[in-house]
Amino acid sequence: MSEFETVGKVSDFEENVGQAFPVNGRMVAVFKRDGEFFAIDDMCPHMGASLAEGHLDDHTVTCPWHAWRFCIKDGTWEDNPRVKVEAFEVRVEGEDVQVRVND
Repeated sequence: MSEFETVGKVSDFEENVGQAFPVNGRMVAVFKRDGEFFAIDDMCPHMGASLAEGHLDDHTVTCPWHAWRFCIKDGTWEDNPRVKVEAFEVRVEGEDVQVRVND
């Protein structure tokens, strides 16, 4: 099991705006929604767009290239729940936002 990595301070994040970070060799999209933090794989499986750059509505991020929609809670593709991007564990330690990406 890999360790948590700090991706920023709580104050570095805006509500409903994604940011991409390298964590354990992967690019991870981190979102703050209603004061909670969520992390999913940043790469859309369709053509590789950054999901962190997508529009967030409720708990759904829409890919900026071709409008594929993913749940930021568990990575489920909203149009076909059998397809997912990986979701990652997020925690706040003091003011640090940390993400764990398994090996």
